[in-house]
Order: sequence, then structure tokens, then C-alpha cells
Amino acid sequence: MKKIVVKFGGSNLKTREDIQKIVSTVKLYNRPLVIVVSAFYGITNYLTDGIRTVRRDDAYITEMIGYLKNMKRETIEDNIDDPDQKEEAYRLIRERLDQVERNLLGVHYIGDIPNFIEDRILSYGERLSSLLLALILKSKGIDAQEMLPEDMGLVTDGEFSNGTINFSKSTAPVAKALAEDKIYVVPGFYGISEEGKVTLLGRGGSDYSAAGIARCVDAESLDIWKDVDGYMTADPKMVPSAERVDSLSYTEAAELSYFGAKILHPRTVEPLEQLQIPVRIFNIDGPKDKLTPLSSIGPDSINTGDTAPKSVTYSDDFSILKVNGPGVGIKPGILAKLTETLDRYQVNIKSVVTSQTSINFYLESADLERAVKSIQNVKEQAIIKAQGISDMSIVSLVGTGIVHEPEAAHRMLKALAQEDIHTQIVSLGASDVAAYVVVKQEDKEKAVKAVHKEFFES
Repeated sequence: MKKIVVKFGGSNLKTREDIQKIVSTVKLYNRPLVIVVSAFYGITNYLTDGIRTVRRDDAYITEMIGYLKNMKRETIEDNIDDPDQKEEAYRLIRERLDQVERNLLGVHYIGDIPNFIEDRILSYGERLSSLLLALILKSKGIDAQEMLPEDMGLVTDGEFSNGTINFSKSTAPVAKALAEDKIYVVPGFYGISEEGKVTLLGRGGSDYSAAGIARCVDAESLDIWKDVDGYMTADPKMVPSAERVDSLSYTEAAELSYFGAKILHPRTVEPLEQLQIPVRIFNIDGPKDKLTPLSSIGPDSINTGDTAPKSVTYSDDFSILKVNGPGVGIKPGILAKLTETLDRYQVNIKSVVTSQTSINFYLESADLERAVKSIQNVKEQAIIKAQGISDMSIVSLVGTGIVHEPEAAHRMLKALAQEDIHTQIVSLGASDVAAYVVVKQEDKEKAVKAVHKEFFES
């Protein structure tokens, strides 16, 4: 029997009751699983901020370890009854927190945060979750074992903070390590370089690591448990009339994630397509009588002939780097020089649009300031000015075949025009399943509602 890989995210680990929901969900499967867990809600941010504080102030290390110890103590007290098992849990948690403390002391002593140390420290959010959940499941009579990425051979390309799983080196050892008929609990978010160093898989990368493990074991499915009702035609907090989307293709799900939908990490479907492993989305607060997914994601072929839009989404994590000058768009070598510069400064380019006098780079907002400074240092006579524009939002309509539907772009722009929304940029054709516009952030909500009304409420 193939295994199912089950992912519980930080949204499932907010309150004391959440652990109990996870235990009841695991029992519902009644079969061997590979469970991938995120850090408890807010812990990754807490560790990120803490690393920077302890570089200057070693007294803060004691405060951090005390905070983490108290949080885990509450979880143990609430979920483990047997005194011997409880004592064992305290001992193992203390050992893992001692490892965190030693790494934090190292940061303070050298007064710097090397990338390999930062990745290692941040991985402990997930390592604490996996250890606790495995211990709690065992205390409930479930045959569960923690399995760390370094012990099962989940090898990455070695890039710190945003690594990629090396499947040629990982597949066989991971499949072997997870072969027994039991429940394995694996910390998400990180893998190990060939040199044995911890490398994170990007913020929110637990989804991606779960998908990578699903590929390694050729899983029956990847089941992701959230606290929302799957994919919707729009964010229901913004559009109360939004309805659930039952099925999507891999490409549709990837584009929705890329353009701001928070259900999956954008890279989640990447490892699954070759083996056509389906993704099933569940709500942990929903009915537990049977395992019926709220939304399912599968091969692109499942939507052949279906050109209807699936959802409209948005993202504020979007900025423009505008490089102006006579002929910058056509002078040979300038675009290559600019992209090489941005790559050197570790700026991720989402998209590029050029004209004769302007090159527009679409970036993540966190990269904008660094990107502008890097381009201002480029010695190129044709460049007159480099500036950043940060008060923008991207609104995207996603659905298979949408770019081949003659009326789709017209209807989208007409709906925006009727609400007097000025579109800064319009893009159709970069993806077969997405059309998007860039608007001022102040117009974002109005734009989403207008597009949703045109395509899903008419």
C-alpha cells in the first residue's frame, strides 16, 4: 500500500486545542502516514527576530529559551498524561533547546549571523514541532516515530535560505528510511546539503518539503490540512459571495499561489507533476466523519476543454524597479548587465517588461530597496534613472485556457473600467492560465470585487 503524506501547517498549531485536532485527524486515517509539520504559529518569526537581538545582547538568549521552554511545557502538560512519558518528553525537549542555545551563543560570540547558522537555528521551529507531535502520538497509543531530514537523506542543492531538493540523491534513501508500516513525523522547511549543512527550503517551504517527500515515496496523495475551506473563487474575507473551487490543475494551483493565494507554497506542485500525485486540501475545523477533500489538485489534463476561470486573487508583495534612459530597451547587453547585477544582489525577478526608453522589473517588495541601490551602482551611460514604485498590487484571473478565450481580457478590463480603476500594467499570454493587471494598492479591493462580479456572479 502506498503511503499518504499529510502536512499540518502553522495555522494548525496556534492553540492548545489544535494538537488534539491533529491527533483525531491522524486517527481518522487509520493507516501508515508520513506527517510533515511546520513550526508552531509565529515561532519562525520569533526566532528570526531573536537571532538579530542576541548578536548584540547575550542576555536575550535566556529569555528566548525560557519562552520556548514554557510554550512546550504547556503543550506537554495538556497532551501527555503518563508521568514517565511526560518526563521523557521534558528531557528530549531540553536536549533540543540546548542545541538552540549553543547556536545562539555562537552568534553572539562571533557578532555575526553566517547563513548556515541562521538556517540551522530557524530549522528548530519545525524540529520542536515534530518531536512534540511524535511524542504525543505515541502517548495516545499510535505507533509514531520522528524522522529528521538529515537522518533520512533529504539532500538539497546546498543553497542557503532557499534550497531545492536534489531528487536524484534523495529519492532512494528517503523511500528506504520511510518504508516501515508506521507513522513518521518529519519536520518540514529544511533539508541537508551534500556537505551536511542545514539549508532551508524558503519561507513557507514546509509545503514544498512535504511535496518533495511525497515524490520520493511515490505517495498516494499529498493531503494538506488548513484552517480554511480550500480554494475559493476569491478571498472570502474580501468577497463574501465567493464560492469553493472543487478541482484545479497543477498549473492553476501554481499560478494562484504565485499571484497571492495563501493555500499552497508556490513551489508545492513542482515535485508532484511528473508522478501525477494529487494534492487534497482539507479544513481541520470541518466535519471529521470522512476524508472528503474540499479542493483537489491534479494533472493539467483534468481540465482539458474547461476554459472557465477558477479564481481571482491578488498580492501586495509586488513592486516595480523602473530603469529609464534613451534606448535602454534595445541597446545590446544592457538587460543582461542589469539582470546579472540583480542576481548578484540576490534579487528575485518576477517578470520583465521593456520598451525603448524603459525596462520594468517586477520584484518582491522586500527586495525593492536593495534592487534600486544595486542598479544605481551600474556604470552605464544609457541609464538616466533607476527608481522604485512600491504602492502597487497585482490582481490576477486564473483558469485553464483563459488566454485562448477571446472575451476574457476584454471582460476583465471592462469590469475595471466601469469602476474607474486605472490599470498600470496589463499582461496576457505569459501563462496559459493567467491574466493579470497591476493597480494602485488603494484600488485593489475594488478591482478584485469587480472582476469577481463579472466572471463569477453574472
